[in-house]
Amino acid sequence: MAPCAAPQKDYPIRPVPFTAVVCTDEFWAPRIETNRAVSIPYAFGKCEETGRMDNFAIAAGRKTGRHRGDFPFDDTDPYKILEGAAYALNVRPDPKLDAYLDDLIDLIAAAQEADGYLYTCRTNKAAYLMNWSGPTRWSKLDGSHELYNMGHLYEAAVAHFEATGKRSLLDVATKNADFLLTVFGPGKNGSAPGHQIIEMGLARLYRATGNEQYLQLAKFFLDTRGPGRNSYHQSHKKPVDQDEAVGHAVRASYMYCGMADVAALTGDTAYLAAIDRLWDNVVSKKLYITGGIGARGSGEAFGDNYELPNESAYCETCAAIGNVMWNQRMFGFHGHARYIDVLERTLYNALIAGVSLEGDRFFYPNPLASSGQHQRSPWFGCACCPGNITRFIASVPGYVYAVKGDTLYVNLYVQGKGKTPLDRTDVTITQTTRYPWDGKVTLTVTPEKSGEFTLALRIPGWAHNEAVPSDLYRFASAGDETVALSVNGKPAGLNIK
Repeated sequence: MAPCAAPQKDYPIRPVPFTAVVCTDEFWAPRIETNRAVSIPYAFGKCEETGRMDNFAIAAGRKTGRHRGDFPFDDTDPYKILEGAAYALNVRPDPKLDAYLDDLIDLIAAAQEADGYLYTCRTNKAAYLMNWSGPTRWSKLDGSHELYNMGHLYEAAVAHFEATGKRSLLDVATKNADFLLTVFGPGKNGSAPGHQIIEMGLARLYRATGNEQYLQLAKFFLDTRGPGRNSYHQSHKKPVDQDEAVGHAVRASYMYCGMADVAALTGDTAYLAAIDRLWDNVVSKKLYITGGIGARGSGEAFGDNYELPNESAYCETCAAIGNVMWNQRMFGFHGHARYIDVLERTLYNALIAGVSLEGDRFFYPNPLASSGQHQRSPWFGCACCPGNITRFIASVPGYVYAVKGDTLYVNLYVQGKGKTPLDRTDVTITQTTRYPWDGKVTLTVTPEKSGEFTLALRIPGWAHNEAVPSDLYRFASAGDETVALSVNGKPAGLNIK
């Protein structure tokens, strides 16, 4: 299957893919390599050790025994790590890893039921998980995570297809999505997913296949949510009517990403207006100075407006990842530096704290104060964060640049090289910098042919004494840093917009 044509509608500003950007700096390059060489194989090993792989083998009839694990969403851990491994494979060929993924995908495909359903704890008749999963398919969507599992499957499938050209996992994903089309939609099952990500997954599957029914189903899963239900699941109001971030922070940030994708791909301005309001609420009232979100450990949830305690802060690593993904999407609509300011603050603080420099220890919550009792762990019973880290770190180069027409946006300052087509020429851009340790950045811009284009450089908020793009935080004292621009060694004026 050849890649389909790009959708007619999408984000006005689009990231330069991570496959076209190479980081060579002292900060991200070692972390990306550690993620590839340590975190990904380590996390796969933990999935094998804890029975997550065996659950697929039992569902496939290749092993006998009882289902293992405390949660019905354990299937997503191999999916997330597989996604990260596919990203790593996309930029660095690795025959051993490629073969491992082939074997894992063969196992996942064998575990899929004949009609496309894929949820190992039900196939394996894990009765002890029924309080989560419900007695029958879709009977308890608030807690079963059936659709959550499938959303992560779609993300992994597209990543693997893009990396290898192999349809093996993509066929599993489309078979599952085609099955969902027979179950959910107008006049069918109108239940909303209990944990969002299926919306993002379906949007991505639509981009990969061109099947508009997947996009329509993503929108349906948003439209069918609320009102009058549980705020924990963001089902208290219709998504288009929401104006305050409430409930489980990861669910919320994933929903906001899904709303953004649907808005971009359909042109639905009501969803964009809603996430604009929600972003304003988070950044002005519910954002930690680290960029972390989710104040309460109870429910892993947002607190009330201005409820931002330090010692009891939850700030789940997965929520930080969701916050970064959401802000990149907001930038894709509006092109304003403030979204990258929040993204950068989260990236360098709340998110990267979630993994050790060695790549094999992880934080789940990230409080802002400690008496020494908080230590990174080698794994968790609920292991959502390590797998999420593996897929995110591999994709970091894709956050550095963005393009629109003949404008190249430099969003993050990271030493390395990127190449991207603009409307009238291809451009190679090289950064030399010790950022974040030093604010000096040298850019070398090499177009393939002469012509006019715009180079849009983000001036970080902190460089003009703005801690965050709201009045929630201020610097205790104004810094004396100045922003200066030189072109070919000669001072040049700044045209700040």
